[in-house]
Amino acid sequence: MIKYFRRLIHMEKLKKVILVSGMSGAGKSTATSILEDMGYHIIENYPVQLLSLLVDIIENSVDPRYNYIALSTNANDFPEFLRGIKGEGMDVRVLFLDASDIVLIRRYKSTRRMHPLLLSNTANTLEEAIAVERQMLARTDMSSFVTVDTSYLTTKEVKRVLEQYFAKSAAPSFSISFLSFGYKYGVPMDADLMIDVRFLPNPFWVPDLRVYSGNDPQVYDYVMEKEETKEFCRRLLSFLDYAFTEYVKEGKNHFTVAIGCTGGQHRSVTITNFLYDHYRNQYRCYKQHRDEKEWIGHE
Repeated sequence: MIKYFRRLIHMEKLKKVILVSGMSGAGKSTATSILEDMGYHIIENYPVQLLSLLVDIIENSVDPRYNYIALSTNANDFPEFLRGIKGEGMDVRVLFLDASDIVLIRRYKSTRRMHPLLLSNTANTLEEAIAVERQMLARTDMSSFVTVDTSYLTTKEVKRVLEQYFAKSAAPSFSISFLSFGYKYGVPMDADLMIDVRFLPNPFWVPDLRVYSGNDPQVYDYVMEKEETKEFCRRLLSFLDYAFTEYVKEGKNHFTVAIGCTGGQHRSVTITNFLYDHYRNQYRCYKQHRDEKEWIGHE
């Protein structure tokens, strides 16, 4: 126990560095602006050739600006930054921002901005630029990153997510996000584990329940009282108890469990609420119902 508290004290003294990267158009500028408001010193477009100098400055500087740093880099330089941004006095975490190809294309066309790979003549079309950049990033093991899919998030929601993960006062710990979604709107890209609950009895086919969601007690009770749900939850909890314990041992910081049904309104919301309530006293837990606001009365 004494060693544990010594380790926590040591981690508190480390310089906190967030390496921010991801797909162009996924929101790096928005994320760094939010982190700046949270008290982080932002460094953008830093030459990767001078990275060793920056590491030395961060480790040895008494300037308080270097206690909390967010270092933003593009996909091309990201692997080299990831290899080089290390030091004895630094606690480095990676924020990786992503979005679906369709959303990235829509964002570029709506802003009329040029993709970096088009500007450098690495690609000839926007679609090709996105594909090439995604291939560049696919070579990196991202299992230990905090990955945020911004496809469906507003700026306010991105801020909430970053505050959960990177608040300066937050002690390092294992955290879990439970996310409900509807398959008809696409699967979330940032899920570590995806659970399909479309086999469970569907409240949509009960006329009195159709207009409600898993946030309402009548729908929640309907789903949870079914024998199929009870057996499923028993087996699921046994697996998650084991998996979460092993991820803590592995040193993983965050894990995202996505639960999907057809429309993201009834069953997925119910199971997400159940899991959140079950684990919230064991781990730092968050929940989000991605598509409930999208539901328009048909499934």
